[in-house]
Amino acid sequence: TPAQCASPLAKRPYDLRHAAVSTWLSSGVEPQEVAARAGHSVAVLFRVYAKCLDGGAATANARIERALRSGN
Repeated sequence: TPAQCASPLAKRPYDLRHAAVSTWLSSGVEPQEVAARAGHSVAVLFRVYAKCLDGGAATANARIERALRSGN
C-alpha cells in the first residue's frame, strides 16, 4: 500500500536484511548456514559481513581448547 511504502521500514529494506545476517553471525550460527539463508556464497558473506565477526577471538580460543581437551 502507499502507506507501507512511505513507512521508515520500507525505505531501507536492505538495513533489515543486513541486521538479520549480522545477528545470525554474531549469535554463532555457522557461516555456511547464514550464507545459504541470505542467498550468498560464503566468500561474499565474509567479504560483506567480516566486521560482524570481529572480537570473537576469546570465544574461538575457548571453543578450540574445549575441542582439544575432549579429543574431538
